[in-house]
Amino acid sequence: MAVVKEFTLPDLGEGLTEAEIVRWLVEVGEVVAIDQPVVEVETAKAVVEVPCPYGGVVTARFGAEGDTLDVGRPLVTVAVGSHSDAAGNPAGPDASGDSDASGGGADEGSGNVLVGYGTGTAVARRRGRVRAVDGSVQAAVSVTEVPVAGAPVADGPVAVISPLVRRLAREHGLDLRALAGTGPDGLILRADVERAVAAPAAPAVAPAPAPVPAGEERVPLRGVRGMVADKLARSRREIPDATCWVDADATELLAARAAMNASGGERISVLALFARIVTAGLARYPELNATVDTERREIVRLPAVHLGFAAQTERGLVVPVVRDAHTRSTAGLSAEIGRLTEAARTGALTPRDLTGGTVTLNNYGVFGVDGSTPILNHPEAAMLGVGRIAPKPWVHQGELAVRHVVQLSFTFDHRVCDGGTAGGFLRFVADCVESPAVLLAAV
Repeated sequence: MAVVKEFTLPDLGEGLTEAEIVRWLVEVGEVVAIDQPVVEVETAKAVVEVPCPYGGVVTARFGAEGDTLDVGRPLVTVAVGSHSDAAGNPAGPDASGDSDASGGGADEGSGNVLVGYGTGTAVARRRGRVRAVDGSVQAAVSVTEVPVAGAPVADGPVAVISPLVRRLAREHGLDLRALAGTGPDGLILRADVERAVAAPAAPAVAPAPAPVPAGEERVPLRGVRGMVADKLARSRREIPDATCWVDADATELLAARAAMNASGGERISVLALFARIVTAGLARYPELNATVDTERREIVRLPAVHLGFAAQTERGLVVPVVRDAHTRSTAGLSAEIGRLTEAARTGALTPRDLTGGTVTLNNYGVFGVDGSTPILNHPEAAMLGVGRIAPKPWVHQGELAVRHVVQLSFTFDHRVCDGGTAGGFLRFVADCVESPAVLLAAV
């Protein structure tokens, strides 16, 4: 016996409400195993493959490539039970959910628990006699209630399992969810589709589209770009930010890095040195590692430093997060930054890699610019910006010399501190850049 299980789009990360279908990995009628990826989706955080917790035959896919689905909307329906057992899939009694359909309340699915969609007890559903996907056997399957004519279209699996009926509806542009089936338990039959095709369609009055100027291009704000747009707009609306900046002589810092790398150990990046300086500065000024709870009107000071760093990729700007940066050595920071940078370049970042940051390090110097006044990464309260390190005239020990100079900027939420705190933090960072021995004293 087979039971149709509906797999909905799970919550794939913190605060994510939707995902765009990039590529389907299975076809209708294909046999899938438990935890086999069935679709590749792009969220506001990353591109991920979504595994299905059921094994069996795919009876329906919801959405085309390029469509955006809300969390909780159906992704696929899978007929589990006799079909998957015959195909050799590991969908046993627990996965088939027969006991659930009878009200037994047994656990089902795989052990892989996705955020917002875990394995657990299924809800008993009505059962009806329908044909199997391949048309070769008869199976008892679980279907959701089908809306009657004139009722609002509901989410969930469509009460039809015949590929012929689906193809006929697709060829005529019919939405099967809008049909009232005349078969057992509301099953949609071929006659129901043919009847709907023969019925005269109600004239639809569509508003005239606005004229588009010649050469104009419209790019949808979705995926990473949409997420960035939303966060930046929210940051500007909610956070009264301010920025201060200072020039610093980075010659000694570069010399210290060269000495570290000459020792033959883990190579240290310039960004890792700045990350180490930031964590030392936050230990001295912990009030900057904070956020603001606007509903309760409270400043929330955070115990751990999860340091984000801005990275430009082909998919747009992303901010990978080095977790517990305050506990890592300079070499450890360099290794983790390198790992996350490579993952960002290849599109392999996970939602966890992109969430939970408390402070951001923004190295805009890689673009060849000296300064910037960046927008805070909401809901964080602080961001250190690092410009390019370039040879410039500089007064050193009372004489004019050519030194490697960098401009540092510090953007902060004025609600969490006054200018004195922000200025003190930035001055500490500049002192560490100019005299790395200051950093040793702070370790």
